Amino acid sequence: MRPGVRLAIDLGTSRIGVARSDAAGILALPVETVYRDGGQELFRIAQLATEYDAKEIIIGLPRLLSGREGKNAADVRSWGAELEQLLPTCNIRLVDERLTTVSAHQQLQSAGMRGRKQRSVVDQQAAVVILEQALNIERQTGKAPGKPLGSVPECEEA
Repeated sequence: MRPGVRLAIDLGTSRIGVARSDAAGILALPVETVYRDGGQELFRIAQLATEYDAKEIIIGLPRLLSGREGKNAADVRSWGAELEQLLPTCNIRLVDERLTTVSAHQQLQSAGMRGRKQRSVVDQQAAVVILEQALNIERQTGKAPGKPLGSVPECEEA
């Protein structure tokens, strides 16, 4: 495992779940939910990256069940590029996030959390799920998970 704290981002249209790993890359912990605010949220994420001395930011890339990228993936790529401008020395990677929110809801329900309480933390839990998947991929393959932010999406079939 590469050393260093990683932040994970579950980017929604109104809320952003944030999670972090420990420096050894073993644990994934919820951090907070940040509300999207006309780009101001980027500064909060940059602040968290600095506070935790994050070496890498992993952003969940929403793909369609077919594996292709849709409108939400384009939003993630655009938002990630803006974050990259604020954090030019931080490695930003995109990791497939299909079904992570479903998994987060299931985990919270299993823990007995429902309704409004669940809504306030589900984005953080989704970020934890994204981070756990990324850390597992790295442990299994020995390689950084996902793809760098600047990588071109795979060609879609006509």
